[in-house]
Amino acid sequence: MKPSAIAAMFTPLLPLLVAGCANMTPTLGDAGAKTVATGSAGGATGKNVNAQLEHCDKALGTLAIVEESNQPWYQQFTAEYRTSSTVPLLRLIVQQSNCFVVVERGQAFNNMQTERALMQSGELRKTSNLGKGQMVAADYTATPSVSFSANGTGGIGALLGGRLGAVGSLIGGSLKSNEASTMLILTDNRSGIQLSAAEGSAKNWDFGAMGAFFNGGGAAGSAFSKTPQGKVLTAAFMDSYNQMVRALRDYRAQSVEGGLGNGGTLKTN
Repeated sequence: MKPSAIAAMFTPLLPLLVAGCANMTPTLGDAGAKTVATGSAGGATGKNVNAQLEHCDKALGTLAIVEESNQPWYQQFTAEYRTSSTVPLLRLIVQQSNCFVVVERGQAFNNMQTERALMQSGELRKTSNLGKGQMVAADYTATPSVSFSANGTGGIGALLGGRLGAVGSLIGGSLKSNEASTMLILTDNRSGIQLSAAEGSAKNWDFGAMGAFFNGGGAAGSAFSKTPQGKVLTAAFMDSYNQMVRALRDYRAQSVEGGLGNGGTLKTN
């Protein structure tokens, strides 16, 4: 079918679609706004959890998640994708999995300290029961990082254009992939030993110009059809975490002859 014929089929519907979109109110739980990290967590219970997320019957310990905000990937993550932090996302994933109990070591930790200071100053009620010896130690620290993230990294325009003619060129010319690769490091807080490292990746596709075609042309249609790169990063981090959990199920502690930190076996002259 010629592109002109396809356009003729959809053109009468455009006014109705535009009018409908203009009057639409926000929809709770809109599937188009979701990432792969869906649902919620409460204690060891998760609701509407992504079926692809690994799950543990018992928690392996307590976990703090700390970003290295001075790294280049973090600047790109916050500036280009307008995502403030990976921590809330990872905390949701970790708690839903029940593999670790998450402890607060981020911005809310400052508020915890404020409440303790108020208690010590006598400003809080005596029955508040907020004082020393109540915080839980973090057994482990998880450190996330982005190894690679880019949109529009590949297309299939030439392939489709050659086999399907004008329609193939129209579709394939704007069919681009978004890709991301992430790392997750797990460290034992008492010994400082790295316990686990895992790489994850994800990919999706944009129909840029095709979205503009069906919306009557123009940049607005292209922007509407694109999936935010942040969703790809979310999927990559879930993949990293899943890979880590699978490795930890078969965890065996490393050992060095003579004991850890006592010189090792690689001697020098």
